[in-house]
Amino acid sequence: MKQYITALMLAGCIGGYGQEKKQATFIPPFDFPLTLSGNFGEIRSNHFHGGLDFKTGGVIGKPVRALADGYISRIRVTNGSGYVLDVCYHNGYSTINRHLSGFISPIAERVEELQYENESWEVEIIPEPDEYPVKSGQQIAWSGNTGYSFGPHLHLDMFETESGDYIDPMPFFKSKIKDTRAPKADGIMFFPQPGEGVVDGKQGIKTILPNSERPVEAWGVIGTGIKAYDYMDGVNNHYGVYSVILTVDGNEVFRSTVDRFSQEENRMINSWTYGQYMKSFIDPGNTLRLLKASNENRGLVTIDEERDYQFLYTLKDAFGNTSKYSFVVRGRKQPIEPFNYREKYFFTWDKTNYLQEPGLSLVVPKGMLYKNTPLNYQVKADSGAVAFTYQINDKSIPLHAGCELRIGLRRKTVADTAKYYVARVTPKGSKYSVGGKYEDGYMKTSIRELGTYTVAVDTVPPEIIPVNKNQWGRNGKIVYRLKDKGSGVASYRGTIDGKYALFGRPNIVKSYWECKLDPKRVKKGRKHTVEFTVVDHCGNTSIARESFVW
Repeated sequence: MKQYITALMLAGCIGGYGQEKKQATFIPPFDFPLTLSGNFGEIRSNHFHGGLDFKTGGVIGKPVRALADGYISRIRVTNGSGYVLDVCYHNGYSTINRHLSGFISPIAERVEELQYENESWEVEIIPEPDEYPVKSGQQIAWSGNTGYSFGPHLHLDMFETESGDYIDPMPFFKSKIKDTRAPKADGIMFFPQPGEGVVDGKQGIKTILPNSERPVEAWGVIGTGIKAYDYMDGVNNHYGVYSVILTVDGNEVFRSTVDRFSQEENRMINSWTYGQYMKSFIDPGNTLRLLKASNENRGLVTIDEERDYQFLYTLKDAFGNTSKYSFVVRGRKQPIEPFNYREKYFFTWDKTNYLQEPGLSLVVPKGMLYKNTPLNYQVKADSGAVAFTYQINDKSIPLHAGCELRIGLRRKTVADTAKYYVARVTPKGSKYSVGGKYEDGYMKTSIRELGTYTVAVDTVPPEIIPVNKNQWGRNGKIVYRLKDKGSGVASYRGTIDGKYALFGRPNIVKSYWECKLDPKRVKKGRKHTVEFTVVDHCGNTSIARESFVW
C-alpha cells in the first residue's frame, strides 16, 4: 500500500481536493441493477474486506465503467487479485478494480507485450496521468473471476486519495441498492479478564444465545462480544455489520463504526475479533480507529455490585436498519483465581520481548502484540529430527507484522542447506512452509503468528500433471496441475517449440496453470513441443515435455 500511495503522489493524485471531495458523486460501475456478495469491512482471515463485491449475474465479461472523470493510475496482473486496474479520480478519491477478466485496448496489448518482454505472468505498469484519461461512464475493463475469487464478481476498493485510507464506497451507491433488512445477532460471548473476572463460576470464555432471558452471573472485570451479520433484500448473502453499540445500564461503553481503516490497521482485525465474534472492548495495543470505548477501561465492564446489570447491543447497517439485543449480567460475588504464569514466558505488548532457548531465538518488538500474552511454551524432541519442534504457544497468537525466528539444526540429513525450510506445525500435525534461510547453523525466517515451528527438509521436486492433454489442440489451451508437498512452488516457465510461452494462473482457487494458444505466436496446423519447468522454494526442479497438435 505504501508503494501505491507513493505511485499516486508521483502521479500528482494526492492533495488539493478538499472542496471537491465533500460534494463527490459517482455513477455505479455497472449499468444494470446492483446487488452485493460482500460489503466493506467484513471479517476475513487477518484482514478486513477492503471494498464492495458487486455481483455480475454469475457470468464474466460485463463492461466495468469509470465512476467519474479521472485517469488510470496503475495496471497489474497478479496471482492474488487477477487482472487489476486502479483509477485516480479528480474528486479526491481513488479505486482499485479487482478480479477482472481483462483490460480493454490499448491497455490489453501493452500488458501482454510486457508479459512476454519480462517473461512473467505477473506485471505492473504505472502510467503517466495523461496516458489513459477516463470520463464518467466510460468502459475501462471487463468483469471477471480471476485471482483469489470464488465466483464472477467485481471487487471495488475505494480510497480517500489524500490519506490513503480504505473507505466504505456504500454511501455513493445507496440509492441504487435496496436494503430494508436489519442486522441479526447469532451469539453473545463473555471474556472474563485473566485474574480479574469470572463468569458463571469460570474464568474461560462463555457464549449465550442473543436475547437470552436467563441472567449470566459474573464478578470482576469482564468484556463481551457479539457475532452478527447484516442482510439485504433479494439475496441470500450475509454481510459485515456497519455499527455496533454496547450500553450498560443505559450508558454507552463501546461503539464500532466500520467506515474506514488504513493498510497499517488491517491486521488489527485479529485483536478486535475472536473467530467471527466482534469484541466490545479494545486491547491496549490495538489502535484501530473504527473502535471507540466510552468508559475508562477500554470498554471492559467492572461487575462489583450484587445487582442486575442491563446490557444492550444496538446493531445498525449503512442504510439505518436497526436491531437490538438485550441480556442481564447478575452481579454475584465469586472467587477469582489469581492469574498464574511463568515469568520467563510472559510477553508484554508495550516492550520488546525476547525468547532465548537452546536451539531457538525469537524477537517480538514493541508494537507487535496487542495485549500481554502468557506463552504455553514446550519443546518436543524427536531423536531423528533435523531440529526440535518448538511450541511457542499452543494456540495461534497473531502478530502485527513479521518477527524474526531462528531455529537451530541438530543434524544435517542433507549437505545442501538450501533444502531446509522452517515449517509451521498445525494442531493436527501437518506442516507447511514459512520459508527461511540457513545462517550459521540456524534456519532464520519471519513469522506473523506465535504457534508451533520446526525445520523440515525438501528434496522432492514438484509434480507436474498434464490436464486433458488430448484436448489441448481442440481447446487451444495447455493446462497443467502442480503439486508440491514441501516448500511450495517458487517459479515456473514454459516454452513452445523453444520460444517463451505465457503460462499463468488465472484463478488461484484452482491449482491450474494454463497457456492460451495464440496464432500470432504459435503456428497452427502442425505438431508442437511444450516444455514446462517448475522450481520449488528449496531449488528442486521438475521439467515436463509434451507434444500436441494444433
